[in-house]
Amino acid sequence: MGCGASKEGTGKKKNYLLETLTGHDSGINCMALSEDGSVLATGSEDKTARLWSTKTASCECIGILRGHEEYLNCILIEDCFVLTGSADKTVRKWDVATCECLVIMRGHTSVIYRMISTGDFVFTSSYDRTARCWDFDTGECIRVFRGHKRGVYPLIFIPGDDDDVPEGNLDTVDSSKDMLITGSADFTARTWNFETGQCIKVFKGHTGAITCMSTDSIGRTLFTGSTDQTIRSWNIVSGEQLKLFSGHQGSVICMVVLYTGSGDSTCRCYDANSASLKRVYMGHELTVTSLQVVDGKLFTGSYDGSVKVWDATGITDDTTFSKDEGKDKNKNKDNDVDRIDKHLEKVDRNQNGISNGNANKIMID
Repeated sequence: MGCGASKEGTGKKKNYLLETLTGHDSGINCMALSEDGSVLATGSEDKTARLWSTKTASCECIGILRGHEEYLNCILIEDCFVLTGSADKTVRKWDVATCECLVIMRGHTSVIYRMISTGDFVFTSSYDRTARCWDFDTGECIRVFRGHKRGVYPLIFIPGDDDDVPEGNLDTVDSSKDMLITGSADFTARTWNFETGQCIKVFKGHTGAITCMSTDSIGRTLFTGSTDQTIRSWNIVSGEQLKLFSGHQGSVICMVVLYTGSGDSTCRCYDANSASLKRVYMGHELTVTSLQVVDGKLFTGSYDGSVKVWDATGITDDTTFSKDEGKDKNKNKDNDVDRIDKHLEKVDRNQNGISNGNANKIMID
């Protein structure tokens, strides 16, 4: 539960490290933030999850969740609950206040890799080549998504747009339906119709497993990170590849638009429009497995067992998509542009989701 601070170095290269948090007995695999950003949850190889305060003078461990029989791969915070997914093939739902396990979800036949929540539903991915949808309250399995040829890794859920969809507008034709996006060890990403469970589009181009994904604020551009050491951007509707982001010397493991963590032990920040490198964070001894951004701070978790807190201020907004660019691309998308402007900095605290409108969330892992 210890917590140490590291001051900026005096050398020529700026050291952005603010603090290092210790307490887990083994590597950290995942992390999530509460909606208000005040609580950070981490899941570890030591089979436990820990809750940390983020807005105190120094970050402190405020709770430990014990009960899984194997290591944790994914974690999220939804209201007053924490959900954890494990190599023991189960998802557990915990009470934040008491750290008591309330529900256990069983059904996957292999390691659970990632998980997201919409408030009503929980989505999980697994090495068993499927993704599953669960009822948040009861833990009942509602739907299974099958089609990938290897294990399923990252997940994104894009809620349908309730507004009327104009005829012939190809850019919004899919926005009227709830959509699930999955990435896989078969080198592809897929979009799925939530209601039918049928595959809509397959994204091909990576030469390695897709390990992480993210989207722009309105859910039209998909970013995929891979073991081929690159990040690629795609048009979600057409499936067309847009840009290639390079620079990492190891697999790209985690991503928040557009920060990336890698097997090369670094975290990088890119310009989402030009693909240029904005900043490199160096300090972890092993793979950076997870990251979150809140209030000008970047939190990173690593196989080295530590959580590091970095200075993320001073980076311009071109790490996401700007309001003016949205206007230039299509003057008829005023509502979407307003949505981008309103939620540009509002990265959702559960597994890298991004707020989408007043109530909907684009849920991302």
